[in-house]
Amino acid sequence: MWCVVLRSNKKADTYLYLPESAEFDDLPENLKVLFKSYEQVMKLYLKEDKKLARITGAELIKHLQEPGYYLQLPPVTENLLKQHAANNKE
Repeated sequence: MWCVVLRSNKKADTYLYLPESAEFDDLPENLKVLFKSYEQVMKLYLKEDKKLARITGAELIKHLQEPGYYLQLPPVTENLLKQHAANNKE
């Protein structure tokens, strides 16, 4: 299965994986707003045994079949200062 990967110019480190045949206008409205300005960064041929950064090929294929896309958001970063303050609260 071929898919395209779009990078949002609106939100850093946010990517949208779509089947190659997908129509942008068929996406949910909130995704169209988030990806109103985007760059196509890559085209991938997916196989179930392919390992990607945060998801397996099998999981990605499942998302591309239903609901028809996969949204990859930036990883959650720890707030070490807040954690340190909580640990040292007396």
